[in-house]
Order: sequence, then C-alpha cells, then structure tokens
Amino acid sequence: MSRERLQGAEPAHTLEADGLSLAYDGREVIGDLDLTIPDGDVTVIVGANACGKSTLLRGIARLLRPSAGIVRLDDRQISTYPAKEFARVVGILPQSPIAPDGITVADLVGRGRHPHQGLFRSWSSADGAIVADAMAATSTTELAGRRVGELSGGQRQRVWVAMALAQDTDILLLDEPTTFLDVTHQIELLDLLAELNHTRKKTIVMVLHDLNLAARYAHHLVVMAHGEVVATGAPADVLTPELVQRAFGLESHIIPDPVCGTPMVIPIGRFHRPAPISY
Repeated sequence: MSRERLQGAEPAHTLEADGLSLAYDGREVIGDLDLTIPDGDVTVIVGANACGKSTLLRGIARLLRPSAGIVRLDDRQISTYPAKEFARVVGILPQSPIAPDGITVADLVGRGRHPHQGLFRSWSSADGAIVADAMAATSTTELAGRRVGELSGGQRQRVWVAMALAQDTDILLLDEPTTFLDVTHQIELLDLLAELNHTRKKTIVMVLHDLNLAARYAHHLVVMAHGEVVATGAPADVLTPELVQRAFGLESHIIPDPVCGTPMVIPIGRFHRPAPISY
C-alpha cells in the first residue's frame, strides 16, 4: 500500500518500547522486546496464535503493566501520563470489549468523547458532530437508538470502532478489528482506516490474522513468533516463504496480489501440492 506524505511534515508523535517484558500471572509472554511504531503509518502486527500480538498491543496501550522495560510516548514513559491526557492521543479498541448493560449505540459511541470533557468543557455541538461523523463512517447511524446487547457480533464490532473513532486521537490501536465482520465489512473497515491514515494523518496500529489483508493495507509489518519480533519493515521487504515458515509453520508461495501488487501468501498444505509430472 502506498500513500503520499505531506512535504516537510515533522513526526507528530513517537511511540516506542524499550526492553519490554509482559507477563500474565507471572508467566512471561514477551521478553526484552524493542519496537518503534513509525509515525503516520499503518502498522500491522501479525503472527501465529498465542505468539504475543495482542499482549504487545495491550502493553503499548497501557492496558497491561510491563514486568520489565518501558513504553514511551513522545519520550515520556506512558505510565506517567494522566489517563485523560494519554487517551486524547492514543485510542484503543481491545479484543472483545464489554458494553454496560442496556446502553444504546449512540450513548456508547458518545463515550468516545469522554477524554475531551473536563471541569471547564462539557458536551458541545462539536462533540455531537464528531460522534455523528464516526457513526456515519462505520454505517452505524441507523443503529443509534438500539441497545448494544441486541446487536449481532458484526454490528457490535462496528459500533466499537465508531466509539474509537469518536475519541479522535492521533494514534489508534486496534486488536483484531475485523473480528465478527463479513468480508464486505472487513474491506470497508480497512478502507476506512486507510482513509483516516491518508487524509487525517492518523497513525494506525492493528493486529490482524489475515496475512494477505495485512500485506495489502500495511505500510509497516511487525511479524512475531514466540513472544519475539522476528521481522519488521515494508510487506514487500519482509514477507518471504522462509519467514512465513518461521512465524507460522506454513509452507507457502509468495506471488504479487493481482489487485495492488503487494505480496500474496499462497498456502500449499498437505493435500494441494502440485501433481508430479509423469513421462
């Protein structure tokens, strides 16, 4: 995926991990990891199940306290930020978020504006316009009065994305945002995120399972295996059959995507190997 950068534009934010270790109940999932998120890019984190993708995203989103190392936003340790100040810069859509019982779609999306409220700033017409824009962008406007608990999985996922967009942050972190979405809504959502990146210069970081969608939409891939980053860079530079084998244990061919020329991973599998040539 290619895009134009603003001429002479300076990076707006730096987000980086240094010697980061993350654990659950004393069991280390990620150890001594270094990572820099390129400002203004779409970064996609990929890897096999249980490799640490979501754990890494939780760590840089301040949802999981490091057991060692630090995460810095603009050269400042993220744990030192007041919650609202951090949330005005970094938005997060975690896996399987839970909505309060009985809340309507409009109320949930409106909660995305909470970091921008304060003692001297209450709800304004600008907040309403931002919420309306987020709902229109995610095709959830017609759901505004419905209770979130009554929606299908795909509808709920789009509502959560709308809330994240309503937060209107410069950096947006999304953990498997295409979960529960059919293929049409997956492409619509990824196109929306690409548009936000291109037109509004938002830094997007997301975890995806689909390697080919990751390669199509990412400027920067982070490939993980067993709690480590094994490769980073542009999809065309890092996606090779050897890397796919190392990270996923999958034999594959890599061919150009016929739509946009990005790498396309073609799994081989045990039952679909080329037939031997007989003479």
